[in-house]
Formats: sequence, C-alpha cells, structure tokens
Amino acid sequence: MFAIIILPLTLLLLIITFGGLRLHQLSMRNLVGERDVRSARAAANALTEQLSHRKSAIQSLALRSASGSSPESLAGILAESSHLLPDFDKGLAFYSQGYELLEYVGDSSFWEGLDVKSAQIQEKIAGTNDPVKFLAVPGSSGVPVILAVSTPKSEDLIAVGAFSPDHLIGMALADVFSPSGAGYAFVIDQDKRLLYQIGDQSNRGEALPNHPGVSEALNGASGSTYLQIGGDEHVVAYSPVESVGWALVIDEPWDVVTSPLLRVTEFAPLVLIPILLLALVALWFGTNRIVQPLRSLEEKASALGWGDFEAIEAPVGGVAEIRRLQTELIHLSQKVKAAQQGLRGYIGVMTRGLEEERRRLARELHDDTLQSLIALNQRVQLARLSMSNAPEKQTLDEIQKITENTIRDLRRVTRALRPIYLEDLGLAAALEMLVRETQQLHGLEVRFQREGVEQRLTEEKELALYRMVQEALSNVVRHAGAAHASVNISFSPSLLIIQVVDDGKGFVVPDSPSAFAPGGHYGLLGLFERAELIGAKLEILSEQGRGTRVIASLPTA
Repeated sequence: MFAIIILPLTLLLLIITFGGLRLHQLSMRNLVGERDVRSARAAANALTEQLSHRKSAIQSLALRSASGSSPESLAGILAESSHLLPDFDKGLAFYSQGYELLEYVGDSSFWEGLDVKSAQIQEKIAGTNDPVKFLAVPGSSGVPVILAVSTPKSEDLIAVGAFSPDHLIGMALADVFSPSGAGYAFVIDQDKRLLYQIGDQSNRGEALPNHPGVSEALNGASGSTYLQIGGDEHVVAYSPVESVGWALVIDEPWDVVTSPLLRVTEFAPLVLIPILLLALVALWFGTNRIVQPLRSLEEKASALGWGDFEAIEAPVGGVAEIRRLQTELIHLSQKVKAAQQGLRGYIGVMTRGLEEERRRLARELHDDTLQSLIALNQRVQLARLSMSNAPEKQTLDEIQKITENTIRDLRRVTRALRPIYLEDLGLAAALEMLVRETQQLHGLEVRFQREGVEQRLTEEKELALYRMVQEALSNVVRHAGAAHASVNISFSPSLLIIQVVDDGKGFVVPDSPSAFAPGGHYGLLGLFERAELIGAKLEILSEQGRGTRVIASLPTA
C-alpha cells in the first residue's frame, strides 16, 4: 500500500504543492525585481537632480568670486551665500589657484584639516573637464565627505563646497525604498568607498564594494540580478548615478513582500506528509550539500582575505548556488590578485625611492653635518685648553658636552636612516645592533637570539626584513606597554623565520589586512605590504593582556 497508494499520492501532493508555490514565487520574484529596478532608477535620478542643483550653486559662487579676491570681499560673498549651507552642511570655501585656503564658512576643523594638494585629490580634479567635480574625501568619523570643486579658469578663484552624503542620499531613497527584514540599500563611489547605507547587511559576510551589481553600475549599466543567500533568494537592483559615476544598489529578499497568509495556505497540504521523514532527509541534505560546503567556502574566503589566492580554487561541492558563488569568488580573487600585483609594483617603486632618499639624507648628514660638528668639537677643545679663566672654561665645557651629545644623536639618526651594519655584516648583525640601540634609548629589555647558519639575501629582501623588525619594535615601544621583548632569527636551508615577541597589553587582530587601515593599524599595514613585496608570509598573533607575536617567514631556497 505504501508503494502503490501512499507514495504516489504523497508525490502527487508534493508536485501540486510545490508546483503551485514555484509558479507563485516566479511571478512574485519578477514583480519585485521590476519594482526594485524602477526604485533604483528613480533614486538615481533624484540624486542626479540634487547634485546638479549643488553644481549650479558652486558655479554661481565661483562666478561671484571673479568680482573681487580680497579677504573682505570673499568673506562677504560667503556670508551672502549662507542660504546654501543647508545643502553644504560642512561649509563653503575659496581656494587660490595654488590651492591655498583663503576663506571658508562652516566646519573649521574640516576645512583646516583638508589637504586639497594631496595627489589623490589633485588627480580627481584634473581627471575630467566638468566645470564642477564631485569627489569623496575622508571625514572625521570615517564616513566620506563629498567635495564640489569648481574648475579653475584663468585667474579666477576656486570655489569648493562640502557636504555629507547621508542626508542627500537618504532623501533620495526615502520615497522609493524602506528597509525591512534583511533588505538594505547603499551607494558606492568610483573608488569603491561606501558613501551611504540603509538597512543591515551584516549577515552577508561580504564587503559592500564587492557586492554583485556594484561593478555593473559603476560601468554605467542598470538592471537586476538574483542571488541565493541561505534560504532566501534576494533581488539585487542596481543603477548608476551618471553625473558622478556612483553606483546605487538595492538588495532585499523578494519574499518579504508576499502575503504570509497566502504562503500558509499554499503549505497547508504539507501537514499530510510524514514530517519526520522529510525533516531527516532535509537535515541530511542540508548538512552534506549546504552547511559543510559553506563552512569550507568560509574558511577558503578567510584565507583569501589574507592573500592566499590559491585556497579559494579548491572545489567545495554543495548545491549549484554555492558552486556558482565559489566561481564568482574565484573570478573576484583573480581580479584582486591582478590589481594587487599592479599596486605591489607601485609600492615597490615608492619603497625603493624612499630608501634611496634615506641613503642620500644619511650620506649628507654624515659627510657634511656630522663632519662639521666634529670639527666644531675639536675647535672647542683647543679653545678650552687655551683658556685659564674658570667661568669661560665652564661655558666651553657645556658647549663641548652639547656638541658631543648632538654628534651622538646624529650618528644614531644616520644609522636609522641607513643601517650600515646591514650592508657590511648582514641581517643578523644589523638586527642585533638594532636591539641594543632600542634597549639603550628606551630602557626596554630586549633579548636577541640567532639560530642556524646565516645566509645572505638580496639587498631588497634584507632591507625589507630589517624595516619590518624596526617597525615591530617601534610598535612595542609606543603601544604595547611591555616590560620585555625578544627578537629571534632562525636560518634553515630553505626558510628564514623572524619573530618579534613582547609581553605587553596586546590587541584584537583584525580579521583581514583590508581592516588594518580603517582600524588605525597603519604600522601593521606597512608590515603586511613589505612582506608581500618580498614574498614573505606574515602572521600576527595577539590577545588582550597576553602580548603580541609577529612572525615573518621567507623561503630562501
């Protein structure tokens, strides 16, 4: 009876129930997708209109500045333009052709801390021929601030307005999107910086700049796509804000708009199905085809965050959606790897230039300044020998002492700029001298230990490892509050390992290198970048109250 009656009826009931449910889901899915695309386009158009209004205001302010450039006239123009401050909540300012701040109104800490001469901002200003350019700069709270910069013309001044994107984008989204459940929306600029977000996407476990739809919108396309996330299918609608090249993305599970009562009635016949059997089957399927593959994919994604691009390529299996997600992650890792290789080359050139400048400065200090001080010290000694007057002799003694201290400090600075022990005696000797200087200068007890037979590396690798240890010891002195530290270097035929250990207060290590800069760990970011440049592996182990261990491993074979 089970095989002839119960099983066929159960299968028929399942087909009818899930077939009707699937048809309904497909209709609602397409409906929600079309609605979200229209909402994204409407919000993008509203943002374009608001930005055009601000562009016109800055153009008008720039034209008014042509009538006079004295501080009094500029201050008067800004005072008369106070009606623009609701649109430019950070304020308005005038700059000279040389990008020197002349007058401003608004947030003083923002304007006085803004570096318009920075290469990043200058590159953006010179990037297009628009009369007014919009660019994002870091704000005090970590949220970017949008600058509206007028293009310089002949001798005219440069008018600049600054505003936070939260209010502007929030108003544009308010009428078209209201987050509910797992839904959220956000705006990304051309540099893939998050300008605004509404709703919570923390359950996604991915960075918003890498969200599906961002790249398409940044390339000027609009549309929608569908993603399977956990047990829900999300609609991702995207549209470009064409006037500034931003990307607006709306992500929400489409089933949140369906009627709960309708879903209950569709699933009502399922009470006739052997629930326990189906639960066991679903549990087995979910564990073997979803949970385990997702856990494996999570581990590989975590390794990818630390620069292991090969880990993500090992298959994890699972359902088709997980395999497609892994395929997308592989494509993304390839793009990130290519971008990092280009960036690594640029950083390498910058680092070599910095080291060359340090060598030049050390050489000039040693050959000119230090020699002059030594000659001065000798002249003071000769003058002291010829003096018989006690007060004058005491004065010369003080001058000689100050000169000798200056010579000692200058030699220390020169050694820090150009570690001569590294060039002459090798990495181990240079690190040992660095440890001794750290103890003498800061009173920190630092132990040095060397194991194995030293192998000389290339100048670039030895210098990078030396700078890494130098930065690690500097972090121990400035931040760790440690009483003891140690530097251990171990040579083997195929591997060089350097460890810097302290017993300080420790800290919470960020989950990936991408979180170093937002968390203020710029020293760690420098360590990681130097390690990548020479092909070394960097590990940072730390816990609150248990000290920190920095490990650099470099293959030598």
